[in-house]
Order: sequence, then C-alpha cells, then structure tokens
Amino acid sequence: MDTLLPLADRAAGLLRARGETVAVAESSAGGLVCAALLAVPGASAYFRGGAVVYTRDARRALLGIPDAALDGVPPNSEPLAALLAGAARDRLGATWGLGETGAAGPTGNRYGHAAGRACLAVAGPLARSATLESGDADRQANMRLFGAELLRLLIGALEGG
Repeated sequence: MDTLLPLADRAAGLLRARGETVAVAESSAGGLVCAALLAVPGASAYFRGGAVVYTRDARRALLGIPDAALDGVPPNSEPLAALLAGAARDRLGATWGLGETGAAGPTGNRYGHAAGRACLAVAGPLARSATLESGDADRQANMRLFGAELLRLLIGALEGG
C-alpha cells in the first residue's frame, strides 16, 4: 500500500482541485486502488465508489454489464479495461472511471496471458488505456504494480498529458 498512497494523494488533490469524481472497477488489483484513494482524508469529496469485478458474474451484478456486451471483448485486454472503466463511471455517476483487468500470478491466466500482464483504462473527459507486462510471477507485487500504474494513468489524464 505504501507505494500507492503518494499516487492516490496526488490523484485526490487533482480531483478535488477540478471538482471532479472517480469510480473504480478493479479485477486483479483486488481493491488496492479503492483502498488507496479512500486512505486520503476527504475522500468523500471525490470518490464515488468502486468494485472488485473479478468475474463475469461480478461485472454483471455490480456494474450492470450484460453478457452480450462482453461477448467479443477479449479477456485481459485494453477494450475490456475501457468497458469496465466506462461502466464504473456511468453506474456511479462519476466524472472519471478506472478499469483494470490482469493476471497477477503466480501463473498466467486461462487465456494464455503470462503472470504480470494487466490492461488499464481511464474513461472520462480524456480516455486512456495501457497494457503492462511486469515479467514477474509475484502475485502481491503485481497487484501493487497494477494499482500504481492505474493511478499513474489517472494522474496523467487529469494533468492532460
């Protein structure tokens, strides 16, 4: 968590200064991004909510994403991360949505992606996405890395760069 807190603090400051809000849909980061954002005092000013949507069932129940919307969207992909980000933003009425899907480890996923691969997205006034490959099988390290990179992607979008 210590690596995420300075990034969450920066993102929180930018969101507060802009009068904007964020919602989060995490998968393999397991709620670390939500926890980091909530650890910053005054989170109620910018944090709308979040969910760990690790399964298709969770995506349907928590984000309202119907199975048909997931058909044809590759697993652990930037399009899936963007779909999650947009759904979180829309579902919770936030300015920004964050989406993350990945394979934390220690093994890869059933779709052929190696451990350490994550796809990240920001949906809002600016849309961003990225794919990350750590090359590491350490599950906890990857979870922290995925969370940190998602916060960095948000900060970059908030700074307009």
